[in-house]
Amino acid sequence: MQSENEWVRVERTSAFKELIKSKRAFIIPATIFFMLFYFGLPFLAAFTTVLNVKVIGPLTLAYIYAFAQFAMTWIIMHLYVSRANKWDDLVERARVEAAGEGGGGR
Repeated sequence: MQSENEWVRVERTSAFKELIKSKRAFIIPATIFFMLFYFGLPFLAAFTTVLNVKVIGPLTLAYIYAFAQFAMTWIIMHLYVSRANKWDDLVERARVEAAGEGGGGR
C-alpha cells in the first residue's frame, strides 16, 4: 500500500506532469510520422507509379525512398535519445518533489 501512496505522490508533482506532457509531445508526432513514412513505401509502390522515376541509371526513387527509411530510423532514434536525456532531469525533479511532499522519501 505504501508504494501506491508513493506513486500517487509522484503523479501529483509538477515535474511528473511536465514529463508526461513533454513525452507525449514528442512520441505521438514521431510515431505518426514514422508510421506514415514507413508504410508510404509499400503503398506508393503498390498503388502508384511515382517511385518508378529513374534518378541515376537504373536507380529509381523507390530505392532512394527505401534507403531513406534507414536514415529516418537513425534520425528519430537520435532525436529520442537527446530528448530522453532531458527527461531524466524531470524524473529526478519529480522524485525530489515527491520525497518533499511525503516527508522524507528514501
